[in-house]
Amino acid sequence: MTLDPLSHLLPPAYAQQVGQAAFVEHASDRRIRERNKVTYRLAHWPIWIWTFFIAPGPLTFDLFENGFDRRMAAWLGFVVAATGIAGLRGRLPGVEPRPYIIRFTEDKPNPLYRRVCYTLAWSAVITFAALNIAGLVVAIATGRWYLKEMYRAAYFPIAGTIWLLGALGLLPRVKRSTVGEGHERRYFYGSVWAVCAAQPVLWVLWTVLPQNRGADTLKLAIFLAVLAYMGNRARLGLLPRTRPILPGELAVSD
Repeated sequence: MTLDPLSHLLPPAYAQQVGQAAFVEHASDRRIRERNKVTYRLAHWPIWIWTFFIAPGPLTFDLFENGFDRRMAAWLGFVVAATGIAGLRGRLPGVEPRPYIIRFTEDKPNPLYRRVCYTLAWSAVITFAALNIAGLVVAIATGRWYLKEMYRAAYFPIAGTIWLLGALGLLPRVKRSTVGEGHERRYFYGSVWAVCAAQPVLWVLWTVLPQNRGADTLKLAIFLAVLAYMGNRARLGLLPRTRPILPGELAVSD
């Protein structure tokens, strides 16, 4: 792995190419995997279980509000079975017997299973964060919480819009070709890192702070600050899988 100098010290064209990242990776420096280890494949499976399990947003809201019930048990059982079958067939990203992407600059068709999975992942990342922000803003403005009603009314329109963008191939990692994978993966993982760090912080704040305008303003400020901090670290390539991979030699996507 190659660590490059800070991007502002690079030639302008090069700095623009890597998106102002402080660190980059060269494709030629990445170790080539002929096959994915069983442990690697098993480690990715729970990620997709969770991604598909939380896809029905109002049901997920009920989970955090009221706890686990029979509806969720039935849905979880179906998701585990369906993703397990897909994983055994090598139809889940990271759960394939061997890596699908070898050359990051190769104009290679993006399989349907990757496009579906990453579309669902994008919807989970964007929709939950957007609704939580909107819920806090409304609570601060009105002095009342309408988050449950907002999830029931707005979750599927927002998520459905993202699903449509994915179907049209307009999202990173969901395009019809994998040619931009070396950069698109960093946008995806940067968003995942930011939201996965901010959401638990917000949940803790929700449990320990009262529900009033002052406390809700603090929750919103901290939530946005964590998103911004993690997003900036991803932009600089300081988080795992967020460094631009420069075109060139063979490389393996993960």
